[in-house]
Amino acid sequence: MHHLTVGSGADIFLLHGWGASSSAFSFVLDALGRAGFRATAPDFAGFGATPEPETPRGVPEYAADALALADGLGAKKAIWVGHSFGGRVALEIAAKHPERAAGLVLVDSAGLRPRRPPSYHIRVALHKLLKRLGGSGLKGSADYRELSPVMKAVFVRVVNYDETPLLARIACPTAVFWGDRDRETPLYMAKRFVRGIEDSRLFMLSGGHFAYAEDPDKFVRVLIAFVRALTN
Repeated sequence: MHHLTVGSGADIFLLHGWGASSSAFSFVLDALGRAGFRATAPDFAGFGATPEPETPRGVPEYAADALALADGLGAKKAIWVGHSFGGRVALEIAAKHPERAAGLVLVDSAGLRPRRPPSYHIRVALHKLLKRLGGSGLKGSADYRELSPVMKAVFVRVVNYDETPLLARIACPTAVFWGDRDRETPLYMAKRFVRGIEDSRLFMLSGGHFAYAEDPDKFVRVLIAFVRALTN
């Protein structure tokens, strides 16, 4: 599993979103390293420099990969930071492997079943009808169509995995960062995370789904303060 590691000290893992790679967190890695922490950003299987998996996998398998990487680095307990898809994986670790999570940071995270307008359900019903009639169904997004067969299956498993039941199982301190103009994971999701995770707090950033990169100074400043509070 390809990864980037900088610095030394308490362990922090930075988990990228769908379609991204470890490089998405390069400026955060550098800042954490300078602040006295060991920060690691992996490329998930099928992204960046890590090859695609041979068979489809879902969020639990990606979480297992991240924990295996942590084992290889001798990190028994860490703070897990996840953006979007990476937030799904970080949630999985914090909820199901609490002994491995000193803290959780969700950044415009996926993981909750979204509200769907009536047009969405009509489109799904039409797609299923066309498939039953022997057709290929409706075309998915351009990003989906460009995926390999294995990664298409991974995508379906990931987006259909609702982690709402896991929120009540998260016992570690949690920081929730959210862009005030995020349309991919709207603000109501951030509020649901904060309501569902007992020891959590919301921090607003200026920007959309990648607000951590659009409002980097605030993100890094608050993140380092949060991490220091957990490790001092």
